[in-house]
Amino acid sequence: MSSPSNSVVSYAFAWFLLVLTALTGGFWWWNVGRPVDLPDAPSARIACVSYAPFRKPGETPYNAKFVITPERIDEDLRSLSQRFDCVRTYSQGNGLSAVPAIAARYHMQVLMGIWIGGISKENDKEVAMGIATANANPKTIRGIVVGNEVLLRGEVSPKRLAEYIRTVRAATPASIPITYADVWERWLRYPQLASSVDFITIHILPYWEDNPVNTIDAIHHVEDVYARVQHTFPGKQLMIGETGWPSAGRLRRTAEPSVVNEARYLREFLRYAAQMHMPYNVIEAFDQPWKRAQEGTVGGYWGIFDSDARPKFSMLGPVTEEPFWWWGWIAGAIGVAVFTVVGFWPHRWHGVRGWLALILSGFAAGTAVAWQVRKMMYACGPLWEWVLSSVTLALAIVVAAALARRIAAHFADRFDDTEPAPWWRFGSLFAMVLYDILMAFDGRYLDFPMGLFALPCIGYAVFGLLTREHVMPSVEQRFLACAGPVLAVVPVVQEVGMNKVAWLWLGLNLVIALPIYINWHRHAVGLQTHKA
Repeated sequence: MSSPSNSVVSYAFAWFLLVLTALTGGFWWWNVGRPVDLPDAPSARIACVSYAPFRKPGETPYNAKFVITPERIDEDLRSLSQRFDCVRTYSQGNGLSAVPAIAARYHMQVLMGIWIGGISKENDKEVAMGIATANANPKTIRGIVVGNEVLLRGEVSPKRLAEYIRTVRAATPASIPITYADVWERWLRYPQLASSVDFITIHILPYWEDNPVNTIDAIHHVEDVYARVQHTFPGKQLMIGETGWPSAGRLRRTAEPSVVNEARYLREFLRYAAQMHMPYNVIEAFDQPWKRAQEGTVGGYWGIFDSDARPKFSMLGPVTEEPFWWWGWIAGAIGVAVFTVVGFWPHRWHGVRGWLALILSGFAAGTAVAWQVRKMMYACGPLWEWVLSSVTLALAIVVAAALARRIAAHFADRFDDTEPAPWWRFGSLFAMVLYDILMAFDGRYLDFPMGLFALPCIGYAVFGLLTREHVMPSVEQRFLACAGPVLAVVPVVQEVGMNKVAWLWLGLNLVIALPIYINWHRHAVGLQTHKA
């Protein structure tokens, strides 16, 4: 039995948390390993795909001195020609002006991009290169895209953009149509630009909408947007220049990045495009690690192929999110073994409840660690990110093991209320509140670090429910315990309560604060009793 000073409710809730976390860890890994039936694509061949070759570590278009060799481009296009009829480029720099000539070898066409930014001198240079490339490869170029989302970024005015378009039109063959590409809302905001182009190119990315759309409703959203833009520009040819879905990253409301969802969206979009006989381009050929610096984890995972040029999924049959899901259960078993040894040695005690607590704690910790390691494999880029995440995870494991040892002793009627290294809890609270501040004020591109905080948060919650201490927590800990949940409410509100991960993050803020609230209350009650 538990100590008389522990209420039956606290005791039962402690068991509930242990069982729930262990079952959740096991179920999550089993669930991501299930093959998911999806509608087949009408064909494995795709009309056009965005091509940016910056898929290896350190490669970025922001480095003007970095040049993709013709050999690399040839290798990529030779591979892409097996699946795609056309590639879309975004600029002439970094060696990309060679794409049309190389694409001709594989009977591919190019939707050639001319990058327009906020520096006039660079724009003039880019326009001159684009004109030269178009004149040298008139039969290969399907169209010229003068500017990509430059109005969305606010770097030039519509008037100045129209001047660039006229310059390109006057200097290139009349057989090559000219367009400008931007999100569909910008076309509705600047309809006067339609008179400057031969066809309108819109971007429809349901995940990035101001009101994100989940994959179930994504194609209906595309249909609605396409019809609305057609109605606004009657008689004008319309092309979807970018559409797709990310395979990893941050949940936005109900729009969840995953391999299964990327496959679902792309297959359904290809079926819709075939029915409508519309020109389209999907984003993108390869994952782009450099985009994570701009858009968070999700920015690097829009590719149909990963950064090693391996396909993420097929266009036919079921799709599995994580083929090696069983590693999560193996990690859980390793966690059971480690926590059992740590919890039992050197103090020998007996009792089924103590052993069960260690087993549940170890399995939950092992599956959580495996989840975090999996996340680090696609979320960590520079060395410092790996070091910071690894050190934080190691500390979380140490804290969880130390707490599990005391929790098991409680359930085995060997009460140990001494908190292991009290600064650990303060450090966990401080780090969590610091991240809460980032999430509350600039969290659009930040992931929720659930795997790093789940172990100490849940461990301290269970320990706090079982301990008999009446010590008043420090002012700093009380402040952090109150500030954390308040700040964690902000992402929930920002995503109108639709983001399940934001709710879970709020839950972790509450459970790590729970023992502080309990001790605060116990001390207050004890003080009143003493006065009476």
